[in-house]
Amino acid sequence: MIQLFAFFVAMDKKYRLAVFASGSGTNAERFFLHFKDHHSIGVALLLSNNPQAFALQRARRAGVPSQVFNKEQLGNGEVLRCLQQAGATHIVLAGFLWLVPESLIGAYPGKIINIHPALLPKYGGKGMYGQKVHEAVKAANEKETGITIHLVDRHYDKGPILFQAKAKIGPGDTPGDIAGKVHQLEHEHYPRVVEEWVLTGTVPFSPGQM
Repeated sequence: MIQLFAFFVAMDKKYRLAVFASGSGTNAERFFLHFKDHHSIGVALLLSNNPQAFALQRARRAGVPSQVFNKEQLGNGEVLRCLQQAGATHIVLAGFLWLVPESLIGAYPGKIINIHPALLPKYGGKGMYGQKVHEAVKAANEKETGITIHLVDRHYDKGPILFQAKAKIGPGDTPGDIAGKVHQLEHEHYPRVVEEWVLTGTVPFSPGQM
């Protein structure tokens, strides 16, 4: 049984985000900072499938409740009950590597959002994440890369695209250089796109925006 760590701060926000992360959590931390003093949106909790994820330490430092779960708990409804206990209204995937089960998608229809480190539909799908994406982009000699923010459905990286931003790739750029450009786009755009999405139900930007 998942037992959510005690809340450190009473949440009185109209909208409450549950952030899912599997790794370092730099994007998660951006959400903690962006919504810290927001008038109607707050981060209710961070959930991770990785007990060693540095995202958990970032959450503790920010005073955000956190919880670790496994695949059985994700599939049997325990994670959903945890979200309901926290009053989560929206789910934000911030470097979360597992496929979201249909039961969770059904409980939060149109309320789960993800960011992918490439310009979908290129370089998406199962197994395409993190450095693997940047290595594939480099190997294909692409002249640009970017981010895609999209709604989540029952397939990897197939949900409706809400926003894209691009960055140029120089001939001498390494996969590490490409990753740095993508991370910069993620940190610049993801919190504000999520803010618009939560408040308005849409995003007033066109896919492919530079």
